[in-house]
Amino acid sequence: MDDSFAGLCAGQDLRRDESLPKPSIRAWPSWVLPANSDVTLRCSTPTGEVDFRDIKFALRKKHVPLKVSPYSPEGRAEFHLTDVKTSNAGEYTCEYYSTGSPTRRSPPSDVLLLLVTGFLPKPSLHARPGWKVTAGENVTLQCQQPSHVTEPHTFALLKKGTSTPIQLQGPVGMETDFSLPSVTGSDTGAYSCVYYQTRAPFWASEPSDHLLIWVTDAPGATSTDYTTGNLIRLGLSALITVLMVAFLVEAWWSQRRSPSGSSN
Repeated sequence: MDDSFAGLCAGQDLRRDESLPKPSIRAWPSWVLPANSDVTLRCSTPTGEVDFRDIKFALRKKHVPLKVSPYSPEGRAEFHLTDVKTSNAGEYTCEYYSTGSPTRRSPPSDVLLLLVTGFLPKPSLHARPGWKVTAGENVTLQCQQPSHVTEPHTFALLKKGTSTPIQLQGPVGMETDFSLPSVTGSDTGAYSCVYYQTRAPFWASEPSDHLLIWVTDAPGATSTDYTTGNLIRLGLSALITVLMVAFLVEAWWSQRRSPSGSSN
């Protein structure tokens, strides 16, 4: 236990106050990361609902207290884990404490599962109908465990440059399908997948090799847009022409009636 955490708790009745809003916890750059990398766990509480002048945040793994932050006048705190190992994988929560009188403790945040990849052999990732597809098509990415891994696991689909997994599936069997319906250009990118245990010790596989998905424009999309624009312009021109003809006819008719009207 962190000494500062022990000092915070010593001699205080830290009763949980369910009326306090629970904090949130996030991992940056991701909650799925390779061994020997660094991760920051960010805890925060809703602004405007808590007096931040006398609160500190505490980080727990499962139910074991790990660290406590300094005073957090902005209502958030960061906990840095460096050179992470598979032993750092697990379920994390955070909570905050009012160090005034009376001392109060918030409900815990939702659980954040931290995965450290590389303990289990890597899966394979394949695309149907292929890696190069047309916008609007449906793409299926199949992630498959190695044949000698027989225990069902949960699967996660990752995309390079995205901080959180794209999709989760499981626990399932030896393989699972991730669906990307009606793809657009934003779905272009390098994908990989991992499988992992949802209980201790939370072992996770090495990520699969990256699979590039390339989304191209639908054939004729540009020409169709151009044709539609032309039709709109032609329609407006025709409308203007009709109005001008009607105006001229009205003027001509008025001129014809004008002499007869003045002779009376």
